[in-house]
Amino acid sequence: MREISLDRLKTLVAVADSGSFADAAQALHLSPPTVSLHVADLEERVGALLLSRKRGQIRPTSVGEVLVERARRLLAEAEQTLEDIERHAQGLAGRVRLGASTGAVAHLLPQALEALRLHHPDIDVQVVILTSEETLTRLRRGALDLGLVASPQPPVAGLVIKQWRRDPVMACLPAHWSGPKRVTPEWLATQPLILNDSTTRLSRLTAEWFAAAGHHPTPRIEINYNDAIKSLVAAGYGAALLPNEAPNAPLDERIAMRELRPALWRRLGIAHRTGPIERATQHVLDALWGLREARKR
Repeated sequence: MREISLDRLKTLVAVADSGSFADAAQALHLSPPTVSLHVADLEERVGALLLSRKRGQIRPTSVGEVLVERARRLLAEAEQTLEDIERHAQGLAGRVRLGASTGAVAHLLPQALEALRLHHPDIDVQVVILTSEETLTRLRRGALDLGLVASPQPPVAGLVIKQWRRDPVMACLPAHWSGPKRVTPEWLATQPLILNDSTTRLSRLTAEWFAAAGHHPTPRIEINYNDAIKSLVAAGYGAALLPNEAPNAPLDERIAMRELRPALWRRLGIAHRTGPIERATQHVLDALWGLREARKR
């Protein structure tokens, strides 16, 4: 069964609108015989007369009216589809899948998304909460376009991982505690602790920080949701070690932030697949790198 060409449908609509083969030919920049051929092809395809030619007037038949109405919708949808695809190709619209940790999603990513919305409101960023290992696995499989991951990371075939930013890890203490201005592993190891579990890079960083001073404390609880950790600290349940991703953000008055001695830094990288980057993905990357530059200033 032969398919119906959109060009033939466009010709039929033009004839129906103008009531003239000659006018339709002029509007479509076709020759009159070509217009006649298009209509004849459609009539042969549907097996019915589509246009009534009486007394010099050309009007759609009842079958023709149905096809003209459907053709208008098909042509409009085809045109809209092409416009949408062009916007995607130009990077003005599209979907970008991004994996990140809860900390990045809570404080860092919203700033980049806000900047992206101002310049590219039709780019849809779909965020998935993942560990760095899970993010890299999904990137390698093609299930993600970008990832914010703890760094450094060992090289991964097919992926590019670039250093993005460095944030100081701070001691979060209940405000009513008395403690040193700069918190040491020796002092903190004697306190009740709320730490991330061993699946996270931050857990390994803090374990190494304690171990370098000869300490291996056991936390009261392990949890990976930073806002929940802060709520427990505010309630006096224990102390925590968290990266200070938003130094200017208002702090709960029940929490005291103290620097560490020796200092500890949490590093983040941006990961993506090697090869050409789609424009929508590049716009998201630009927003993330812009956030990094803003932090430098």
